[in-house]
Amino acid sequence: MRLSNRNKVSIYNSLSTILFMMMVFGVIVFAANEYRFNALGNESYLLIIVPFLLLLIFYTCGRQIFEYDSDGEALNFKNRNIIPFLDKPLHDEFPKYKLIKYDIISILFIKRLYITVSSKNNGSTILKYQISYLSKKEINDLKLSLNKVVKANKEKKD
Repeated sequence: MRLSNRNKVSIYNSLSTILFMMMVFGVIVFAANEYRFNALGNESYLLIIVPFLLLLIFYTCGRQIFEYDSDGEALNFKNRNIIPFLDKPLHDEFPKYKLIKYDIISILFIKRLYITVSSKNNGSTILKYQISYLSKKEINDLKLSLNKVVKANKEKKD
């Protein structure tokens, strides 16, 4: 099964640009208000605070693009940011039989995928991916696919 939200890159780029422009516009209007017009009073701080919080939420949700491929004998995970220099992109590929379990953690609007993979050196390794920008349907499809792999691995062990 293949899962990707790569087709939404233009939407995330537009949203990022709009939020950044709101921040710049807020700073300009704040400066003009403080040094020239003084029409807004203390509410002028909202011109900086609100766009800054929205931008902060957008980027703390994690990497926007998530790709998953379970076709063949390997699982392939890719997770990257739309702005390449902000975060190091993640890319992991490993055989299906190494998958032990997975967990999806959801806190408010932030969602994380934790994959536990068997390892020769220290028993198991936990891989972390940000999936906040996946839709509910995409997350359910991901769960279904990972459940199949985990179930098949447990049956092979028994």
